[in-house]
Formats: sequence, structure tokens, C-alpha cells
Amino acid sequence: MASVLGVLRQVSGSLSRSRAAVRCLCSRAASEAHHDVIRTAFPPLQSFSEEESMMRDAVRKFAQERIAPFVSRMDEDSVMDADLISALFEQGLMGIEIGAEYGGTGSSFFSSILVIEELAKVDPSVSVLCDIQNTLINTLLMNLGTEEQKQQYLPRLASDTVGSFCLSESESGSDAFSLKTKAEKHKDYYIINGSKMWISNAEHAGVFLVMANADPAAGYRGITCFIVDRHTEGLHIGRKENKLGLRASSTCPLTFDNMKVHEKNILGKVGHGYKYAIGMLNGGRIGIAAQMLGLAQGCFDHTVPYTRQRVQFGKRIFDFQGMQHQIAHVATQLEAARLLTYNAARLKEAGRSFIKEACMAKYFTAEVATLTTSKCIEWMGGVGFTKDYPIEKYYRDCKIGTIYEGTTNIQLSTMAKMIDQEYDG
Repeated sequence: MASVLGVLRQVSGSLSRSRAAVRCLCSRAASEAHHDVIRTAFPPLQSFSEEESMMRDAVRKFAQERIAPFVSRMDEDSVMDADLISALFEQGLMGIEIGAEYGGTGSSFFSSILVIEELAKVDPSVSVLCDIQNTLINTLLMNLGTEEQKQQYLPRLASDTVGSFCLSESESGSDAFSLKTKAEKHKDYYIINGSKMWISNAEHAGVFLVMANADPAAGYRGITCFIVDRHTEGLHIGRKENKLGLRASSTCPLTFDNMKVHEKNILGKVGHGYKYAIGMLNGGRIGIAAQMLGLAQGCFDHTVPYTRQRVQFGKRIFDFQGMQHQIAHVATQLEAARLLTYNAARLKEAGRSFIKEACMAKYFTAEVATLTTSKCIEWMGGVGFTKDYPIEKYYRDCKIGTIYEGTTNIQLSTMAKMIDQEYDG
């Protein structure tokens, strides 16, 4: 007969093992729950929603099938294929964030960034067309337009009308708010006189958002945004520029000669144009970052397979350690550029401060695109220097990334200003 002490010991041991098992199960469940929370609340930057993944994959397929065959010819002729522009509208890529009630896709800012990136992998000229439409034109009208303006313009912008943003002038580039274009009030309309330079999409645009000073005495606080239809009397679109890169994307000067615009076509408030331009460009810089990222990745993707096929001295040039180190370095830079870009986009979408991060993304991706395209030409050797391969086009296209929507120095100055403020006592 077992002693009471022995039975107690057996029971105690059994209970201990049971408690240990319970603790283990509870700990495991808690750990799994914790990881579920982490995965849900703090997903990796390259995690996409089902909608984002579907859009990215669809645009990637569209770009390869519908854009790639025309890239070389459009670049050579400096012309955007009209059928291709129509196809962008048909695919819903020109009204990504416009709500379904206005005929848009009703998607997100981050989806726009993914679209811009995927298009740029194949042709940055097409990407910039889509970028300006979504991150500048549509955004301004959605955020600032009256209901009447939204009803009049958003369905068109989502279905068949290209938009163009008019800020830069011959004497106001980086110093954008020193613009000279004036808007003089007469009863219920304004007479606008002046000119603009470097206006993207101008050749195909059906509507222009024009920044003009309605109160020159107030300085930049008089700048006002006007919605101007293409066929408005007094609007003259000049000959497009013969550019180094992005040749299929039109860039034209505009002249306003006693152009009459009704006051109902003011977007937002009189004198607040400078605020709108600043806010819009902050978000637009993330779009430029996505362009440069896609451009660099597209160039890299065309080049690395060549290094794996090209044989010299009895082995693939990819197998030389010096080449491997260069490729690994560029791949790391691309990954860092992608994380900066996606982080800035997610911050903006979450309604958090993103200005510094947007500047960092634009600055860094432009530098990475410059590095990547230059290295890719070197890795390709002589063929990389010819138009038989797309590498030289990426090399030409990337240079604009350090210039438009704020030069590299403007980005660095803005970042430094914000860093200084962060260290204020």
C-alpha cells in the first residue's frame, strides 16, 4: 500500500507537470497572439493589401504588354502614343484616388505609388504622365474643389482628360514663389497675363491648374490657383522642348495673353495658392521617388541577366568577385531607396508628418538612379552604350530626378531645416 506521502508526491508531481503544460500552452498562445498583433499592427514596409498586390501585378502585366513595344519608338520620335494614353484611362490608372462616384478607381495613395513605380520600370515617360495626373492634379481638385468643380472635372480626369500643373517660370524655378504671372480682377472674372516654362503634359492636357498672382502687392501671399480649360481664349501652348530624357513626355512653355478666367474657376481660396503648391509638392516628391525607384529597378533588371549570360575569360562576368560586389552594393541601395519611398508613402497615407521623409526619399532615389544606370552601362560594356539595349535610355531619363519638383539642393536644405527644428529645446 502506497504511503500517503508517496501519493501526495505523485499528485504534486502530476499537478506540477500539468501547471507546466498549461503555462507552456498559455505562453505559446500568448506568443502567437502577440506575433499576430505585431504582424497586423506593424507589417513590414513591403507588405501589401490584396488590392495593392492585385493592382501592382495588373500594372506590371499591362506595362510589359502594352507599353514595352512602343518605348523605343516613342523616345526616338519624342511623341507619346495617343492610343497608349487612352489605354491608361481605360485601365483606371489616371484616376486612381478619384472616388467611384466621379468615375475613378477609388483606390489609395500607396496604390498610386506602386503604379508609378511599375510604369517607370518600363518607361519613365509614361510614369511621369500618370504621376502628375494622380499626385498633383487629381489630388488638388479632390482636396480643394467645390462640389461643382469636382462634378465638372473629376469625371473627365478619370476618363479621358490629361491635366497639367503650371507653376515654374523662366525666372522662378527653385524660387517658385517669385513668379510674375498676374491675375487682374474685373467684376466676376480675372484677366491673366504672363508665361510658364517646363510645363509637363502640356501637349496633351485638356485642363491646366495655373498659379498666378492676384495681388502682387502682397507678394507670394497673392498667389492663386486657377482652373483653365485648354481652349480658353488667350492660352497659347508653345513648341515642346527637345530634351535629353523623358522624351516621350511633353514639356512645353505656355503664354497667357489677356486670358479671361471666371472667378468660379478659382481652386480653393484667393491668395492661398502658395500653400496649396507647397502641400502638393510635398506629396508629389514621393511620386518622383517612385519614378526614380522604378527606373533604377527596371535598368537593374535588364542588366543583371546579361551579366549572368555574358562569358569572358571562361566564366560568366557575374562570377567575378569585383562584379558581384558592385551588383550587391547597387541592390542594397535599391532596397534602401524602396524602403524610404514606401515609408514616406505610408506616413502620408496614415495622416502623419512626412515632409522630411518625402524629401529624403526623392533625394536618395534620384542619387540611386544615377548610380544604378551608370553602373549598368559599365556592366553591359559596349552594348550598353548603344540604343539596341534600353540601358542608355534609363541613363538619360534619370537625370531629371535631381531637378524637377525640387532640386537635390532644395531637398537637402528642407531636410536640414527640419532636423534643426527637431533639436530645438
